[in-house]
Amino acid sequence: MSPFVLAASAEMLFTDLPLTERVRRLDAAGLEVEIWDWTTKDLPALAATGARFGSMTGYVRGGLVDPGAADELLRTAERSLAAAEVLGCPRLNVHGTGLDARGLPVVPHEVVTAADLLAAARTLERLAALGERHGRVFTLENLNRAVDHPGVPFARAEETLALVAAVDSPHLRLNLDLYHAQIGEGNLVELCLAALPHVGEIQVADVPGRCEPGTGEIHYPRVAAALAGAGYSGVVALEGWAAGDPATALERFREAFTPAVPVGAPGAAP
Repeated sequence: MSPFVLAASAEMLFTDLPLTERVRRLDAAGLEVEIWDWTTKDLPALAATGARFGSMTGYVRGGLVDPGAADELLRTAERSLAAAEVLGCPRLNVHGTGLDARGLPVVPHEVVTAADLLAAARTLERLAALGERHGRVFTLENLNRAVDHPGVPFARAEETLALVAAVDSPHLRLNLDLYHAQIGEGNLVELCLAALPHVGEIQVADVPGRCEPGTGEIHYPRVAAALAGAGYSGVVALEGWAAGDPATALERFREAFTPAVPVGAPGAAP
């Protein structure tokens, strides 16, 4: 049995099926379900599946720095909280700025200044207060600029971790995406261990290709062993495509995150 709460994205698996059927497949596999833009979905139909929804997009438009964009992010976060109530979803995910349908920033922001970081932290303090009032947690996700999200501000895990730590609220946590971090930073085990006090969930996919563990260069069983050895028992979510059969992808994901021997235990690899 995995020591973690395992989840998977209904946006990226079983994509030949209607969304409600994807959700049922993931739920039948014993996984929490994650979705993206809730505005395009039939929320009552999703709720009727009885699945456990763990994460969803927590805003519709806006950004962290510009005052008008920050106000828009907070306004649409209020709407997202109402949607989360329908699904019983505890975590709502945000990024450094609004993204279009291709994952590109609506307003590119290549260079982040110290003033930008201060403005972003103030916006995230407001977001955390909103989450506290509604009993929900917002998560700030790191992205990568090199492959998927060029021009996005606050993309590196180093930056998102610093912002979450500066706000220091249980209602704002880090969504540590290891696919993006491998492309942008690497050194994943040390990154995980440094970030754990502020982590709300961890997302995974392999590099290159953004498919399930075992299809690329990341040795995820080693990452899983380090997490288990550090006492992490929270959410690990597959946010990746299936290289072939989605059911097989889920099996590979589950196997990678069911470490046989935690780091530090007798017989563990150094």
